[in-house]
Amino acid sequence: MFKHLLVPVDGSDISKKSLKKVAELAKADGASVTLVYVSDPLPPMVYSDSTMGYGITQKDHQKVCETYAKDVFKKAATALGSGITTKTLHISNTNLSEGILDGAKKSKADVIVMASHKRTGISGLLLGSETHEVIVHTKLPVLVLG
Repeated sequence: MFKHLLVPVDGSDISKKSLKKVAELAKADGASVTLVYVSDPLPPMVYSDSTMGYGITQKDHQKVCETYAKDVFKKAATALGSGITTKTLHISNTNLSEGILDGAKKSKADVIVMASHKRTGISGLLLGSETHEVIVHTKLPVLVLG
């Protein structure tokens, strides 16, 4: 049915759990998979992985994002298993859904396969839904995994 799946990954548990279903779909259709990770190109005011926050340069922020993306891709490729043609794409964009759509365009995917956080009610209203934004703004089919 589909020959090229775009799969946004972020290292979250929801993202990791969806990869088993993605692998099944890719194997069933003989499809290739492009994993996309979207990072914010702007560094935060301070990194706070210690008790004392510290500033970071744009260049250092890009290095940190690239390193993290590589780690996410490695873990995702392992979760997909062997026998699936996998490519990776790291996109810098302040808007996650726009980054995913840009990734779909660059990779020439024919479907976007996303996991949903299933946010509803107040949390859905306040936090928004990237999945919803992608569905609304793409011309590609979007397969939402629960």
